[in-house]
Amino acid sequence: MEREQQFFDKIEKKTSVKKDDIFKLAQSVSGSNLRDERTIRMLISQVSAMAGVAVTKQKEDQIVQAVLNNNIPLDLATLSKMFDGK
Repeated sequence: MEREQQFFDKIEKKTSVKKDDIFKLAQSVSGSNLRDERTIRMLISQVSAMAGVAVTKQKEDQIVQAVLNNNIPLDLATLSKMFDGK
């Protein structure tokens, strides 16, 4: 549990997005078809707005392709390393 809290603390520090907001977003897309490009793009837009970070069309396309090709790590350790910049 401590590792999860550290993970969310890092996200909040780097993005100013609160843990509760992340969970609300996750709950809103729970059951969504993440094999649908339109759904993925909508999620990217929501996350971008939450974090206050603009996502270029090129970066959005890269994210969509990564999700569609299952190239997104789902374990907390790997995600945490991504946020550490390692």
